[in-house]
Amino acid sequence: MKDPAPSAPPAGDAGAPLRRERIVALVLEHEFVRVTDLAETFGVSSVTIRGDLEVLGRQGALRRVRGGAMHVKAAPPPEEASSGTAVDSLALEKTQLARHAAALVADGENIIIDAGTTATFLARELVARGDLADVVIFTNSLRVAAELEPAIPRFSVLVTGGTLRPATHALVDPLGGAMLERIHADTVFLGCHGVHLESGVTGAHLLEAELKQRMINASRRRVVLADSTKLGRIGLAPICALSKVNLLVTDAGAAPGFVSAVQEQGVGVELARGRPPDGDAEGECRSGLEGE
Repeated sequence: MKDPAPSAPPAGDAGAPLRRERIVALVLEHEFVRVTDLAETFGVSSVTIRGDLEVLGRQGALRRVRGGAMHVKAAPPPEEASSGTAVDSLALEKTQLARHAAALVADGENIIIDAGTTATFLARELVARGDLADVVIFTNSLRVAAELEPAIPRFSVLVTGGTLRPATHALVDPLGGAMLERIHADTVFLGCHGVHLESGVTGAHLLEAELKQRMINASRRRVVLADSTKLGRIGLAPICALSKVNLLVTDAGAAPGFVSAVQEQGVGVELARGRPPDGDAEGECRSGLEGE
């Protein structure tokens, strides 16, 4: 027997409207959020969060799935009963993107990693590369910094500073871009909300998009990581035109016509796939950056 779904905040829960608004923003940014993470972020019980998700699900603001919630425009599960599988599939795609991107990094490079779920996956894949050393990594993400910590001293990790956005654990202006104005990095790895042929690369939040622009200006090579559900989408905040991107890393679900159109604008495109049987993904990944 199902528990009755709450239709209004419980007595004394005056913060529910603002909390639910922030939950929607988190889902928009990350596409999938877990009940346990939300409960920790907002300092409330998992029961309260489940109630919030039920209400937001009925309002059409998100899709309620086992263990959390997904963005309504994320790749829908084939059946409601298999929604957990859809979440696992999304995580797999992001892992593939991250592994592909991690193979682009060489010993001695200086790189920038922005905030977001895919960026967190990238940090994990970089740590897993035991062959990689003497890499300096700048990030505005507290989560990314924490993921990279086990690789110190192989990696040097520098956090930009700035003002913390609790929704994404990202540091932004004011004062978020001061460090970026003083460096010249080899490569920046950027996440985004959408990649569009005319509108370019866009984000969901204005302050985070502004810091991504600073990262672009501080880097020689610009790599955008976007799973295929983000292709053709337009977010609220402009980040950059496609002409400023050197390489787009996406997955095998990308429409061939869209890929061709991006390439016609002078942007390299690589499709991240599962790890080859011999575990050697580096040769496949490096081709898009030759001569850059």
